[in-house]
Amino acid sequence: MNPHISALLDRIPTGIFLNGEFTDSSSGQRFEVLNPATGEVLTTVADATPDDAARAMNLAVEAQHAWAVTAPRERAEILRRAFELTTGKYRDDLATVMTLEMGKPLDQAYGEVTYGAEFLRWFSEEAARIRGDYFRVPEGHLQAIVVRRPVGPCLFITPWNFPLAMATRKAGPAFAAGNVAILRPSQETPLTALLFAQIMQEAGLPAGVLAVLPSSRSRPITGPLIQDPRMRKLSFTGSTAVGKALLKEAADNVLRTSMELGGNAPFIVFDDADIDAAVDAAVATKMRNMGEACNAADHFFVHDAVYAEFVEKFSARIAAQRVGDGLEEGTEVGPLVSEKQLSEVSAMIERAVGAGAKVKVGGGRPAGKGFFLEPTVLVDVDPASEIVAEEIFGPVAPIIRFNDERELIRVINADSVGLGGYFHTKDMNRVMRLAERLEIGMLGVNSATISNAGAPFGGMKHSGMGREGGKEGIEDYLQTVYVGIPAPDFF
Repeated sequence: MNPHISALLDRIPTGIFLNGEFTDSSSGQRFEVLNPATGEVLTTVADATPDDAARAMNLAVEAQHAWAVTAPRERAEILRRAFELTTGKYRDDLATVMTLEMGKPLDQAYGEVTYGAEFLRWFSEEAARIRGDYFRVPEGHLQAIVVRRPVGPCLFITPWNFPLAMATRKAGPAFAAGNVAILRPSQETPLTALLFAQIMQEAGLPAGVLAVLPSSRSRPITGPLIQDPRMRKLSFTGSTAVGKALLKEAADNVLRTSMELGGNAPFIVFDDADIDAAVDAAVATKMRNMGEACNAADHFFVHDAVYAEFVEKFSARIAAQRVGDGLEEGTEVGPLVSEKQLSEVSAMIERAVGAGAKVKVGGGRPAGKGFFLEPTVLVDVDPASEIVAEEIFGPVAPIIRFNDERELIRVINADSVGLGGYFHTKDMNRVMRLAERLEIGMLGVNSATISNAGAPFGGMKHSGMGREGGKEGIEDYLQTVYVGIPAPDFF
């Protein structure tokens, strides 16, 4: 192993994070973390147990009151210091470890460091701006005081595709509002979460306010925590199927929930689009993170009038994408996160071809180690086929012809999910029409990116509930208390 990488792995904590310390799990067991570019073991991490989760819950409850009454400015300064550490001292370590354990190209990992850190900065600014209200009720006999206060202990369950940003997007508003939290990161990417815990500790976060519980199995950790009557909120990012199961569990405890679930985002190219700009955006939003992003373009609807031109230009760009280890200079597409993910995406391609689609470019596995898949373009795709109906989560672009906007809206709105979508057109009337009619929570117009810490991230229908980011992002971490007092007598 490269000496630089070995030194980095030696620096990263690999224990569970409890009460401001990294320790072994109560069982002493550990699990392996793999490098998807090689399939080899990077290191091992402490495997948290239900007993560790119970201790984390007890510590969180003990810490909740003191943290809730901590001055908002002090909470803000801790988040601000964490932002500065993330973008300064720990920037290189975070980017490199994300590439090592998740596979994304290093330049994209640096992009995630910047993006993830922004949630710490944004919510550091929101911490001091939490407001209540004061007004007279309509009948005039009471003055209403509306108090906003923390919801209480929170459970975060985060995915592997953006291991830093999904943690900061939840922790930023939670800590700004005065809540304590327990983070259960994905077993594929626990190192980034543990490094984040180290950053928060160095920034001055009090012991007990954050616990990080890496584990080889989620259910034994999260199940008891969700059922604990002292838990107040669950925030989950992941698949719709898992989100539905968690919602059922959370219902028994009537937990407040934030769910950012499946995407399956359409990318629409209308006949009046700037095709070169649309191709640039399509490549960027499809291949970013190897397509393993809930808001990545999943399938492409292209108008008949520009279909041939778009397919040729887009396919040429996709075929030219450089596939390789994310740490290698010039890599544009890294490996998928696991052998399981690779197998699932490959099987989707096979079924699509069996249903009549044609492989324009890609479709195979490069020779050598690692969980790599050639970036793939499929044409002559049936809009009713599985590869359009289901989220792909890989570097595969099915392209579907269309010629009627009304029918296209009907087809898209028939999907059970509605997280993100993209469309390219010069017609501003169409822009506003689609913004009103598409059942999608976030729309990118003539662009490739929409995520921003200052904007509300979230979807409709089976894509979840709640919003993360923006001024809306802190709302789900605050509860409202109304106090009615007799109205004053007036002279």
